Amino acid sequence: MRDNIHSHDVVQFMRRFIAAPRQGEVYNLGGGRANSVSIIEAFDLIAAISAKKMNYEYVDQNRSGDHICYISNLDKMKAHYPGWSITKDLKTTFVEIHAAWVKRKS
Repeated sequence: MRDNIHSHDVVQFMRRFIAAPRQGEVYNLGGGRANSVSIIEAFDLIAAISAKKMNYEYVDQNRSGDHICYISNLDKMKAHYPGWSITKDLKTTFVEIHAAWVKRKS
């Protein structure tokens, strides 16, 4: 399980931070719980968007050293930069990634 964030939202956070930096603060920038998905769910979502079956092999073993689940807590970022929030949801992000690949291939 991972959270996903659109590059637009990353850049918007960076702009706000540059405009009003907070010395010594660290932020885990990600998509938060609402934009979290497992790799299997991601395959299903992109298959639905692209109308193409994804080819993959499932191995019932965690990768060594990998996080099983990672979801960013956005509370600190929203508290420090109240004008910032996620504007692109998971489906929009995947639709735009797919559209970019289609455009690149044509």
